[in-house]
Amino acid sequence: MARERLDLRGVKCPLSWAHARVRLETMATGDELELLLDEAQAATDIPRAAEASGHHVVGVIEDGPLWRITIEV
Repeated sequence: MARERLDLRGVKCPLSWAHARVRLETMATGDELELLLDEAQAATDIPRAAEASGHHVVGVIEDGPLWRITIEV
Protein backbone atom coordinates (compact mmCIF):
# COMPACT_ATOMS: atom_id res chain seq x y z
CA MET A 1 0.00 0.00 0.00
CA ALA A 2 1.33 3.41 -0.96
CA ARG A 3 0.26 6.78 0.34
CA GLU A 4 0.43 9.96 -1.72
CA ARG A 5 -0.32 13.55 -0.82
CA LEU A 6 -1.95 16.18 -3.02
CA ASP A 7 -1.84 19.81 -1.91
CA LEU A 8 -4.97 21.54 -3.17
CA ARG A 9 -4.73 24.72 -1.11
CA GLY A 10 -5.99 27.62 -3.18
CA VAL A 11 -7.85 25.38 -5.64
CA LYS A 12 -11.62 25.96 -5.66
CA CYS A 13 -14.24 23.23 -5.89
CA PRO A 14 -15.12 21.55 -8.27
CA LEU A 15 -11.63 21.91 -9.75
CA SER A 16 -10.13 20.43 -6.57
CA TRP A 17 -12.19 17.24 -7.04
CA ALA A 18 -11.13 17.07 -10.69
CA HIS A 19 -7.46 17.15 -9.66
CA ALA A 20 -8.05 14.51 -6.98
CA ARG A 21 -9.99 12.26 -9.37
CA VAL A 22 -7.19 12.35 -11.96
CA ARG A 23 -4.65 11.35 -9.31
CA LEU A 24 -6.90 8.58 -7.93
CA GLU A 25 -7.25 7.10 -11.44
CA THR A 26 -3.47 6.59 -11.62
CA MET A 27 -3.20 4.84 -8.25
CA ALA A 28 -3.40 1.13 -7.47
CA THR A 29 -6.22 -0.48 -5.49
CA GLY A 30 -5.54 -0.21 -1.78
CA ASP A 31 -3.38 2.92 -2.08
CA GLU A 32 -4.34 6.05 -0.19
CA LEU A 33 -4.41 9.67 -1.26
CA GLU A 34 -4.25 12.43 1.34
CA LEU A 35 -5.69 15.73 0.19
CA LEU A 36 -4.79 19.02 1.83
CA LEU A 37 -7.54 21.62 1.34
CA ASP A 38 -8.33 25.12 2.53
CA GLU A 39 -11.88 25.44 1.18
CA ALA A 40 -14.83 24.38 3.34
CA GLN A 41 -17.04 23.57 0.34
CA ALA A 42 -14.45 21.17 -1.06
CA ALA A 43 -14.07 19.55 2.36
CA THR A 44 -17.74 18.55 2.28
CA ASP A 45 -18.14 17.88 -1.46
CA ILE A 46 -15.02 15.79 -2.09
CA PRO A 47 -15.82 12.99 0.39
CA ARG A 48 -19.31 12.63 -1.13
CA ALA A 49 -17.94 12.60 -4.67
CA ALA A 50 -15.25 10.07 -3.72
CA GLU A 51 -17.79 7.70 -2.15
CA ALA A 52 -20.10 8.11 -5.16
CA SER A 53 -17.15 7.14 -7.39
CA GLY A 54 -16.56 3.94 -5.46
CA HIS A 55 -13.69 5.03 -3.23
CA HIS A 56 -13.51 4.70 0.55
CA VAL A 57 -13.04 7.86 2.60
CA VAL A 58 -10.72 6.86 5.42
CA GLY A 59 -10.95 10.15 7.27
CA VAL A 60 -11.68 13.86 7.22
CA ILE A 61 -9.75 15.93 9.74
CA GLU A 62 -10.20 19.66 10.26
CA ASP A 63 -6.85 21.15 11.22
CA GLY A 64 -7.41 24.86 11.89
CA PRO A 65 -8.05 26.54 8.53
CA LEU A 66 -7.14 23.33 6.66
CA TRP A 67 -8.76 19.97 6.05
CA ARG A 68 -7.00 16.66 5.48
CA ILE A 69 -9.05 14.09 3.61
CA THR A 70 -7.71 10.58 3.15
CA ILE A 71 -9.22 8.48 0.38
CA GLU A 72 -8.51 4.81 -0.31
CA VAL A 73 -8.57 3.73 -3.95
